[in-house]
Amino acid sequence: MVEIFTIGFTKKTARKFFGLLRESGATRLVDVRLNNVSQLAGFAKRDDLEFFLMELCGMGYTHLPTLAPTQAMLDDLKKRKGDWETYEDSFLGLMRARHIQAALDPTVLDNSVLLCSEEKPHHCHRRLVAEYLAGHWSDVHITHLV
Repeated sequence: MVEIFTIGFTKKTARKFFGLLRESGATRLVDVRLNNVSQLAGFAKRDDLEFFLMELCGMGYTHLPTLAPTQAMLDDLKKRKGDWETYEDSFLGLMRARHIQAALDPTVLDNSVLLCSEEKPHHCHRRLVAEYLAGHWSDVHITHLV
């Protein structure tokens, strides 16, 4: 079985965020954000996050931008106030075009946490990634850490 967790950092304190990660028992955080160095990310900026993960949780860090949407998709959704269904269709098409199910070895994501910024998974691409892979790989279990 491939165990995939997901988490977002928005509206979480560092205590809550790292506590959820530690409690999950996951061994790696996979950053699926396109932009992971923004000052707005606070404790979740790439270099700080990698340090905190190892020090506080004993977890590794990997950035996989191939699991992120394009900047144009993000702009359409956020800046141009696009609708979720259009974004979801576009992102699913992008994952198909990238053949992520074949490009990734399931063992790379086993016992890993997919990270993006959204607070909850219902309108977040980390959920779409996990569900897409579950539809292509056998025996995938998804847990959203909220």
